[in-house]
Formats: sequence, C-alpha cells, structure tokens
Amino acid sequence: FMDNYNLVAIAKEAMAMAYAPYSNFKVGAALLCKDGTVYSGCNIENASYGATICAERTAIAKAVSEGKSMFEAIAIVCSNNTEATPCGICRQVMAEFFQNDTRIVLENNSEIIEYTFDEVMPFVFKLDNR
Repeated sequence: FMDNYNLVAIAKEAMAMAYAPYSNFKVGAALLCKDGTVYSGCNIENASYGATICAERTAIAKAVSEGKSMFEAIAIVCSNNTEATPCGICRQVMAEFFQNDTRIVLENNSEIIEYTFDEVMPFVFKLDNR
C-alpha cells in the first residue's frame, strides 16, 4: 500500500535529481501505477526552453515506455514548497492516461492536498474516435 505521504517522499527524492539551471525551480513527481509500481521523474530544463520536460511528463514517459498505462495517483512537489499544480501541457498528457478519479497529490508547506484529475482538468480534450 502506497499512501500519499510515501508518494510525496518519493517525489521529493526525484526532485533532488532535477536539472533546473535556468529557472532554479525544481520539481519532482512520483506516479503510482494500479499494480503498485511507482515511477518517479524530475524536470529537465534546456537552454531552448521549449525542449524542457516537466517532472510529471518524465514520470509518465518512463511508465508508459515500460508498458504501464493504468495509474492510481501522482504526487508532485516543488523546490519552493508550495502547491505545484501541473502545467497545461502536463494536464493534457495526463488526460491521455488518467481516469477522472486518478489522484493528484500535492504538498503545500508540509500539508498534503489531494485532488482528482477531474478537479484539475474539468474540460478535457479527447478525440472523438478514442
């Protein structure tokens, strides 16, 4: 069983690996699969800002590339210890794989906050043929 506190702790470990020389804003994510497997990710910046990849997408890419596509929750933390909600691109990538009730776990000054994916992305874009 992986509770929110353990998931946040894994996200913090991932945040320590962040490559953020431009913004100095480090982010870590821990993605909990339905089978209990956890994939972590950090943000990886680039001098060409558009090539930057967020922590959430790093974790999702690692999981999907290993054959996982069913997710229970994702914890997201940032270096300024405030609630780090996913950016728009990450939310759209999440929409490809997350269910409405997939948990989004955030930390704000040591307080754990939980949302459902539907709460952070209420009007998700999906192609009609899926």
